[in-house]
Order: sequence, then structure tokens, then C-alpha cells
Amino acid sequence: MTESENLNQEEIIKELCLCNGLSYEMVGQEGSDTSKLEMFFLGYPRIVGLSLFPNLTSLTIVAQDIKEISGLEPCLQLKELWIAECCIEGLQTLKNLKDLNLAGNLINSIGRCLDSNEQLERLNLSGNQICSFKELTNLTRLPCLKDLCLNDPQYETNPVCLLCNYSIHVLYHLPCLQRFDTLDVSAKQIKELADTTAMKKIMYYNMRIKTLQRHLNEDLEKLNDRKCKLQKLPEERVKLFSFVKKTLERELAELKGSGKGHSDGSNNSKVTDPETLKSCETVTEELSLQQKILTKLNALNERVTFWNKKLDEIEAIYHIEVKQKKKSHGLLIPLLLIELETVGNFHFEEGTRSDDWFNFCYELILSRFCAWDFRTYGITGVKVKRVIKVNNRILRLKFEEKFQKFLENEDMHDSESYRRMLECLFYVFDPEVSVKKKHLLQILEKGFKDSETSKLPLKKEAIILSNSLSISECPRIEFLQQKHKDEKKNSLKHQLFRHDSVMGQRNCDCSVRQCKWFVFDHDLVLPEYVVEFEYITMVKAPSLFSVFNNVILEESKKNPEVSVFSKDLKFDDEVIKMEPRIKARPKLISLDDKTILSLAKTSVYSHIVSLNLHGNSLSKLRDLSKLTGLRKLNISFNEFTCLDDVYHLYNLEYLDASHNHVITLEGFRGLMKLKHLDLSWNQLKKSGDEINMLCKHTTSLLTLDIQHNPWQKPATLRLSVIGRLKTLTHLNGVFISEEEATAAMKFIAGTRITQLSLLRHSSTKEERSRILSIWPSAKILTQISKLGPHLHPSGNWYLKITALNLDGQHLFEITNLEKLENLKWASFSNNNLTKMEGLESCINLEELTLDGNCISKIEGISKMTKLTRLSINNNLLTGWEQHTFDNMLHLHSLSLENNRITSLSGLQKSFTLVELYISNNYIAVNQEMYNLKGLCNLVILDMCGNIIIWNQENYRLFVIFHLPELKALDGIPIEPPETESAKDLFGGRLTSDMIAERQGHSNFKQIQELNWTSSSIRTVDLIPVDQFRNVCNVNLQNNHLTSFSGLIYLPNVKVLCLNYNHIESIMPRLKPQTHLTNRHLLYQKVPSSGYGQQGISKTNRDIMSSENLPPIMHSLEVLHLGYNGICNLIQLQLNRLRNLKFLFLQGNEISQVEGLDNLVVLQELVVDHNRIRSFNDSAFAKPSSLLALHLEENRLRELGKLQSLVKLEKLFLGYNKIQDITELEKLDVISTLRELTVYGNPICRKMLHRHMLIFRLPNLQMLDGSPVNSDDRAKAEFHLAELQAKKNLLIPVTHSPMDGRSFGQVKTPPIKITNVILPSGFSHYLGSDVTLTPEAEDKKNKNAGILTNNPRSIHAEIAFRQLRGISISPSLLSHQNIASPTAQIYQSNQDKRRISGSNFPRSNRM
Repeated sequence: MTESENLNQEEIIKELCLCNGLSYEMVGQEGSDTSKLEMFFLGYPRIVGLSLFPNLTSLTIVAQDIKEISGLEPCLQLKELWIAECCIEGLQTLKNLKDLNLAGNLINSIGRCLDSNEQLERLNLSGNQICSFKELTNLTRLPCLKDLCLNDPQYETNPVCLLCNYSIHVLYHLPCLQRFDTLDVSAKQIKELADTTAMKKIMYYNMRIKTLQRHLNEDLEKLNDRKCKLQKLPEERVKLFSFVKKTLERELAELKGSGKGHSDGSNNSKVTDPETLKSCETVTEELSLQQKILTKLNALNERVTFWNKKLDEIEAIYHIEVKQKKKSHGLLIPLLLIELETVGNFHFEEGTRSDDWFNFCYELILSRFCAWDFRTYGITGVKVKRVIKVNNRILRLKFEEKFQKFLENEDMHDSESYRRMLECLFYVFDPEVSVKKKHLLQILEKGFKDSETSKLPLKKEAIILSNSLSISECPRIEFLQQKHKDEKKNSLKHQLFRHDSVMGQRNCDCSVRQCKWFVFDHDLVLPEYVVEFEYITMVKAPSLFSVFNNVILEESKKNPEVSVFSKDLKFDDEVIKMEPRIKARPKLISLDDKTILSLAKTSVYSHIVSLNLHGNSLSKLRDLSKLTGLRKLNISFNEFTCLDDVYHLYNLEYLDASHNHVITLEGFRGLMKLKHLDLSWNQLKKSGDEINMLCKHTTSLLTLDIQHNPWQKPATLRLSVIGRLKTLTHLNGVFISEEEATAAMKFIAGTRITQLSLLRHSSTKEERSRILSIWPSAKILTQISKLGPHLHPSGNWYLKITALNLDGQHLFEITNLEKLENLKWASFSNNNLTKMEGLESCINLEELTLDGNCISKIEGISKMTKLTRLSINNNLLTGWEQHTFDNMLHLHSLSLENNRITSLSGLQKSFTLVELYISNNYIAVNQEMYNLKGLCNLVILDMCGNIIIWNQENYRLFVIFHLPELKALDGIPIEPPETESAKDLFGGRLTSDMIAERQGHSNFKQIQELNWTSSSIRTVDLIPVDQFRNVCNVNLQNNHLTSFSGLIYLPNVKVLCLNYNHIESIMPRLKPQTHLTNRHLLYQKVPSSGYGQQGISKTNRDIMSSENLPPIMHSLEVLHLGYNGICNLIQLQLNRLRNLKFLFLQGNEISQVEGLDNLVVLQELVVDHNRIRSFNDSAFAKPSSLLALHLEENRLRELGKLQSLVKLEKLFLGYNKIQDITELEKLDVISTLRELTVYGNPICRKMLHRHMLIFRLPNLQMLDGSPVNSDDRAKAEFHLAELQAKKNLLIPVTHSPMDGRSFGQVKTPPIKITNVILPSGFSHYLGSDVTLTPEAEDKKNKNAGILTNNPRSIHAEIAFRQLRGISISPSLLSHQNIASPTAQIYQSNQDKRRISGSNFPRSNRM
């Protein structure tokens, strides 16, 4: 190496020619023809001799000692440069360079050294020391770069390649790359994946930053609330004294007016001596009274000054607290931005008590604090406020590498045990340098750089660390003490450290353990924790929460004696009680001619020059138009909200409108002679609008007082007023100096958009920079490349502007943008704009930011169809124009935080919206959320601070349920368990909001029918119920209801359809039946099992006997409960529906009809397709109004217990298990029966059922779907008459031959007839061998005489008596007139009817 350093330039050129096959002697001639040179392993310290090769296009330098690139200036044609295993800097002159290989060097920073190489296409930086993503972003300024290699397998890896999301970061910032790290990345899917991931990161960190800003605003709002509470008492005192003061001034003016009259009268009239004496006494009294008034006025002014000073003190402390809060939050947002820029490789976390590492830091701080060391400064302890854990992967990789090398050099075999010996130390800042936020962030992001610690160039100083707070902090405290002492300022911090001399002896050994470390290898120091703490001092610092805390007392604890202002309040009372004490006058509510003349004490309107209306309850100034000569008007302490009634007072010079409720000066005009105006203590807010009104209509104004109004931009209010109202001499009681007037004029000049301001704050870049940042594009682009005022604008320079950033320019309106047709990104934040005007021609806008203005309505942007991002935070928005967002087909981010928006209507068609920030507004109604249900791309929503959060129970789950595509709500990611909980809680709820969404309005009083079939409804929650009083029909078929839920509260429902649900009871079940046995539960699920049936029935009986439940749903008449799986009617509580007329229970699991005995007006009951076997005594009401009973497709075998159905007209018994003809006989008790079906029963297989039913039921009109006419009844009688002819064949059957042989004395077995319905007593005719069921015998006496009363039953009666052997009476025989062939015809017809009856179609009657 030493020899190579001594080589002269001639020897280097000779060696260069030799290596490349060139002749040194001919190089002057042949050099111009050479286009390629190579230099390998020669150890040259610099590049020389290239001026001999002017046409060189390719240069390769490997393994040289070159420290910087120089001498390439003559190589203007150079396109390919390979410099490997060198340390280089400086390539600015190579404008045509296309291929650059810098692999295997020691490059750790790129910076802007490649900015001039705009033609560069291929770049290899493998095997270097690049470790930061920020260095790679410098490559975005190479527009032609297509091939980039940072991780070539032939070289060592760059540290940056080991970071997470390394490929994503590079591909997002360099979208034109075709090859990356020797791999093909030209596929479109790869680029889209990188873009999508980066956009998700930006959205995520934007959400987190907005959440932090919201938390800061919430803290500031709390501070403001406390400030307002603290100011309440001083404000009340100021108002009280001002009222008394103005009252006294009015009295004084009246006294002076009357005194003047007395004086004139005494001079111009001749009176007697007593009268003169009396007049003099009066004048003397008035003068004394005036003197007392003046004395009291002075005292009142002093008290007003005192309390105003207290207000100012509170305001000052408030600003200090605000500054501290902002400073505390100010570190978190930059940390998040660094985290975004590093794609998560820099990560911070704010600790809580639940974190072990937080407790470790907390205990560490307390343990390293020595009270003895700090007691001399008046410090008694420390309070840890916040601990931030920083995980910097970049610095940790460096630390781990250096630490591993250190262990290898120290020959440490057990690295883990040594690692456990590592200690957390405190960084010792330079006490003479204040700790700036920027400095702290640089340390956390980049570590301790040489420039951070070294005061002298080329000198690497050590990093000072300590294990003691005393060593770290005491020098800084001493420096601050000395600094304040030198400045002789009694500042806050000086008071904090004020102390007396402390005597005593040290009683601890902390000083022995206190150490300092000096670390020269900066990579061995890893910043890991940031601890924010405050000292506990003997002298308490003034705080907004402590100085005036005693003023804020609860009503129950109010006690002036303990208040810090108790003496002042007593003094106030003394001043108020001073003489003279003016008697209160009656307050005026309105003005009329008589009142005005009375107040002015004159009879001529034109003579009224001054009018004092102080201290009344006036809200309007009527009948003042006649006061043309009025010059002074006092309307303080009234109820005015506007001043539009004074516009006709053209000669008015003085107007006091203080202490009112004026909210606007609109209508305040025509007062060109007004010189003095007092608008203090009102409710004026819009500074721009109000200043404009004053500027137009009060051109002669000299003094103006606008204090104590809730102005929106108070910081710049004074300059704005002075700059616009140029005639003013005093503002808010303070004289306006020439310097202040000049500054105000300059301020106003800067509030207008001019050509110069456009040039200063604009950019012409066509594409948005691909930077991982959440800031507006206009802000980013104008910071990167500004046009600048030095640019000489050409004729079309307006058309080149694409980005405009006019933040904080105090603009009152947007003007002069008509020519900016190609403007894409614009920002007008933190101005005084009140309207969205002046942007009509900017239809190509893609991003628009209007944060921090006074805009009240979104308007004039509906034509900006290319808009992707719109931000109007911190304004006065109440809404937007209709259809504003309908045509914005690319809008994906909308931020409207901290406004006064009450509705989300108008966002229904913003289908591309991905982010919606609308926190701290006035959205209160649940149904507003339904305006977002169609936004399937919405993944981030922030609704914090809206009224809906408090109005809606389980608000978060409510929003998650209705917006299932959301990924984050109110700054908190949505977890899968939350989604499941939302489904469980809100799934299937029919609410007023859902109805309003479907109906398109919330006027529920117009709704008469609710039809929500197949909607997965589980509960009904319609609030307020009174709004649904006109609903009479409800259809909730095919849902998941288990009870009537909220339907029971609808007062006028008449028809309710709940088929195909899971209804268990009218009322929701409150407690699960945990007392049931397994057998009981099995019976509930499978009633056919029979298990537990007896126990359940017993339970039901107990419930039925113990329940005395009041009736509900008094208007309900029709109820459909088909196919609900109902098995227990008592649990259903249908008895409470006392006015029910039609009940449909088909398709359930009912085995017993019960619990209906209170339904006395029930007319139709449908229980088809159930499991009913029989009836009990309490099945129906007694007496019953039932007209129709449907019992088809059940398991009926018996028809008893139907006696109470005295009005039944229709009975449907098809497809049951009736096989005994005696069961049909029991229907005789229902004499009103007109329609009956029994088809599908076993009894229908016999011959006699139809004829017997027709015979037994005289009023029957329809049987098994076929009408019953007179022929049918005749045939039934004929059939029974046929029995007479067969009597002889039936009785001697025991003597008939069998199989051709004599039967002999064989005894016939007894015959049991079970399938034939016979008249009462017919069994006696059959003899003792024929057995009938007991029920038929029991009916014998009841049915006697039926046939005798029916003339069409005579043939049957004759047959019965003949079989019995009873003689026939002549009267009975006289009716017999039937031929024998008729019986044969009847028999034939009976067979046909039996066949047709068996084929009767099955049907369900609903």
C-alpha cells in the first residue's frame, strides 16, 4: 500500500495501459479510440489519466483504495461504471451514466449524490453498509431506474435487506423496476401487492395518528371546561358590577339633566325667598348624590379591574397547561410517522401498569433517585408520568452485531449469562443544551451519531451514561438555576427550585454506587426506553387545577368562608351596598310610542338625542324609525340576538349593545356616523363575516369593544380588525399604535391570494410522490419542489401548477384560482374561510384539504368527480348540499371531524369510500348508521364523540353488526370475538331504525302493516311504541322468534302471523328451566318419546294454578302460530289474549288441547297436523263461542269432552285414528254441526259411518266434502230399513248348514260389533251375544225418542222394534210406504259412496 501511494501519475497511466493492452507511447493517439477500461487489484488511491480517453463509455474499477470519485469530468460519454470494493463519493458529472455497479464497498449513505444521474437504468449497491429505508427513498429521484440490486448473492447482504417489509418498501417507492435483487418483478400482480400493502399501512397509521389527535383534543376540551368553570365566578362578578355601573351611569346622566333644568329655572325666574331656599336645598342634595354616585362608580371600576385581572390569570395558566399537553402529545405523532416510514421496523409502545417492562422502568427510576442529592434544589421525589418502549430493529441489528464481536474478542463462552448482566443506564444530556424534540427523535431513530456528541470536527466523543438520576439531572438543574439567576427573572421554574440552605449529614451511601460510563463505540448504546417524569417539589407549581380549585365547589359544599376569594367576595358586597342604592326599575318587554316618550321625557320624537334602555328584557327595537335625531343608544343587558332594528338610525354616533345574546351582525347597516360601538359579552363567533359587516357599514368607527365573545379565530382577531377597520383608534379599550397598525396592514395584505403567493406555495410535479406519509399531497409536493418567486412566469404558467399549499395564510376567501385548471392537490388549512367558494374551475382536483376554517356547509364541489380525498376537519359544518357526493366515483377518504354534522344522509352512494372520519359531531340517531350500510368498501370508521355513543346501548357492537365489512372502529381494530358478540346481541332485532331504513322515513304513525318475512328476526324492539299505534297487521312469518317480544306493546294489532318461528311463549322466558330432569328435557325436545311427560304436565298444572296473569294485546283477533314446534299450550299463555277470535296452531307438536279455557270469544281453532289424542274438561271455554274446529291429521281415537261446544258448526276430523263407531255417536250433543269431515279414519273402511252420521246429525249440510241433501237422508233411512229384512237371517244363524253338513248343536261364538253406529237401544235387539261399548249404553236414555220425533226415521224404528220383538203401533205402521226394491238400490249406492269417500282428497284448512 505504501508503494502504491507513492506512485506518480505517469506510472499509474503506464500501468493502466499495460493492463488494457495499450501502448503508453501511442496513448495520445489511440486514447480517443478507446471506449472501455478496466482496473483490478492495483491499490490506486485515485483516478488519473482519464483525460486521455475522452470517448470512454465503460469503466471498471475493482479493489482499489479510491476514497472518492474524481477525474471523471472528461468522460462525458461514460455510460457504464463499475466501482467495486471501494469507498466512493461524487458522481455528479456523469449525466449519461446508465449502468452503475458500486457493489462490495463501504457505502452507508446515498443522499443526493445520484440525483444528477437521471439516465441511470441499472444500479448495484450490494455488499455495502446501507441500513436505512430513508436512504433507499433517495433512489426515487432516478426516473429511468429499472434494475436495482441490493442483495446480490455474490456479495454480503446490506443490513437494510434484513429488515421487515424490505421488498414491499422498495417496490412501492420504485414502481418502474423490472428486476430487483436479480429477480424479475415486472409482473403487475407484484406491484399491486406492494401498493396495496403500503396503502394499508398508510391507512392504519393515519387512523392511529387521528386517534392521538382526538385524544389530545379531548384533553384540551377538558382543560377548556375546567377553565370555563374557573372563570364562571369572575365573569359573574364582572357582569354584576357592570350592570350596577351602567345603572348608576344612567342615574347620573338623568341627575345631570334634571340639574341643568333646575339651574336654568333658578336663573330665569323670580321666586320668593322660601322657594329659593328650597330650590337651593334640592340642588345641594343632587350634588351630594352625584358625588356619591361618582365615588361608587370608582369603587365598581376597581372591582371590575380586579376580576378582569383574575380572568386574565386563569387564561394565562390555561395557555400554559395547553402548551404542556401539546408537548406531551407532540412526541407520539412523530414516532408514529417514523414507524410508518420504516414500515414497522421502528416500533414504539406506550406502557401501562399491566406491562412488566413498564413496572421495571418505574421501579428503576424510583430506585435511582437519591433524595439527599436533590433536597438542595427543593425536590422531594419523582413522579413517573409515562414510559415509552422503543424497538428500533435497525439499531438493534447493529447492536447485536457489535455485541457478538465484543463477546468473541473477550472470549466469552456463555453469552446468555453475560447478556443477563446488561444494565439499563441513563443518557446524560449536555446540561448547557436544551433537549429538543427533534434531537430526541434523531437519537431514537438513528442512534447516537458522531455529530450528535462531538463539538469539534473529526473528533469522536464518548457517549456519557450513568446509573444515577443525580449524575444525569443535577448538572442540568444547576445550569437552569444559574441561568435564571443571571437573568434575574422570577419565573416559574425558578420558583420551583427555590430553596433555603439545608443543613445535615448525608445518611445514605448512594454516592458510592453512582457511576459514569464513557462509550466510544456508539453502536453499543441502544436507546430503548423514554421515560417522562416530573419532580415533586416543596414549592408547588401553579396549575389550572389547583390555584382556583376552591372556587369550584359543589352546591352542598359552597361556603364563602373557605374560598380563596372569601375576602374579595365580602369586599364586593360592601361595594354593592355603598350609597346610593338604586331601586330596581320594572323591566320593559316591548317598546311603544308612549314608553319611548316617557323614557326620553319629551313629547317630540325629533328632540330625542339619547335613549337609555339598559337593563330590560327587550329583544326587538320597534318604533325607533321616528327617532331621526338619535345620537346615543344604550341597549346593554337585554335579550337581543341581532341588531337589524337600528339600520334606520342614520345619525347614531354611540351604541352600547354589550351583555346581550347577539350572534350575528347581519342586518347591521347604514350607520355611517357611528363612532363608538360596544359589542362585548355577546355570542359573536364568525370573525370574518362580522368584520366585513363593520367594514361596509361603519366607516367612521373610532372605538370598538368585542371582548368576551366566543370568536373562532381569536389569535389573529386583533390584527384582522385593525387591518380592516382603518379608522379605529382604540380596540377593546387599548390604544392602537402606529407599529401595530402597520403590522395589521401587512397581515391583511398577506390574506389575499396573489400571483406571488401562488408561485411561493405551488408545485408542477405531475405525479404524486410515492412517500409513506399521511400528510396531504399538496404539503408533501410543495416541500419537495416549489416553483419559488424567482421563476419568471410565462403566459401559461397557471396551467402547469398541479399542487397548491396555502395553509396558515389567514385567508378570508379563495380567489384567483380560475386559471388553475390542472390543479390536482390543494390544501387551505388553518385559514379564516367561511364558504367553499372559488374552486369551481378546479374540476380536476384529486385531494382537497380545508381543515381548521369556519366553513358551515359543503357546497360547490359536486363537479369534482375525480376527488379521492376530502378533509374538512375543525370547521362549523352542519351538513352538505343534496347529491354532493353522488358523482364522486373515486372518493375513498372523507374526514369531517370536529364539526356540527347531525346526519349522514347523502353518503349512501359513496360506494368507493374506504375511510370515514366523523368524530366529535352531533350524530345522535341510530338510523343514521343505515346510510352507511351500502358502503361495502368502508373499512375504517371513526364516530367517537358523537351523541349516538351515549344514546345507543352497546354502541360499538351495534355499529359492527350493521357494518360487517369494517376492520377498525373509533381507532380500535375489530376482533373476531366482537363480530360474534355483535351477531349474538343485534342479530335478528327488528328495530325502529330498520323500519325507517326500509320505509325511507321515520314517520311511523303512517304505518298500518309490518311485513318482515324471512328476515332472521329474533326479537322485536320498536321504540317508541306510541309511534306504532296505527299498526294493525303484522306478518313475521319464517323468522327466529321465540316469543312475541316487543309485539305485546303494540296497542292496536288485530292480525298477527308468526308461522314458521320457534314460539315458546307470549312473553320472553326469563330464566332457563334448570330444575328439569333429563327425562323432562327429552320430552320437551321429542314429545313423542313419552319420557317425562307426566312430570311436565304436573309442572304445567302448577303454573296454571299459580298464574293470575293480566290480559294483554286487547285488540288481537287473529293469531297464526303454525309450524312453531309448540308442544305445550299452557306455557304459551294464550289465555291472556282474551279477545282472540281466530287461532291457527297447525303443524306443531301439541298432544293436549289446554290453556284455552279463557278464550270465550274464540270462533275458529285450527290444530291440524299435531299429536292430539283426546280432550280434557278444560280444553275449551264454557260456554264456548267456537264455530269451527280443525283437528285433521292428529291421533284422535276418542271424541269425548266436546259438550261445551254448543255453537260449533264446522268440525274437521280427517286423517285421525277413530275406529270405534261409538265415538262418532258422541257428536250427537253438537246439534248445531253443519259441516263434518271424518275421511282418512279407520272407521271410514266400514259401510255404516256415512249413513249413521247423516241419520244422527239432522242439521248436517256437508260431510267429507260432499253436500248432504234429502236423497242422502232418504238413503240412510232406507239402509236402516233394510235391516228389518235381514232379521230372520241374522237370528237363526246357529241352525244353518255349513260345508254341506248339518251344523247340529254347535254353539256360535259371541259377536263383538265395534265399527257400526246404531241407534240408542239397538244393542238390545241383537241379543245377549252381541257386545257394545259402555259409552253407547250410557247414551241409551239420552237418545230415546229421537227417531219418533223424526218422520224420516220411521223405517229404522220399525226395524229396531221388530228385531226386539216389540209390537208395532198402528200409528207407526201408517207411515210405512216403502217398496222392497228400494233397499237394494240403497245398498248399491252405499257401496259406491264408501269407495268415493275413501278417495277424498287430503287438505289442510287454515
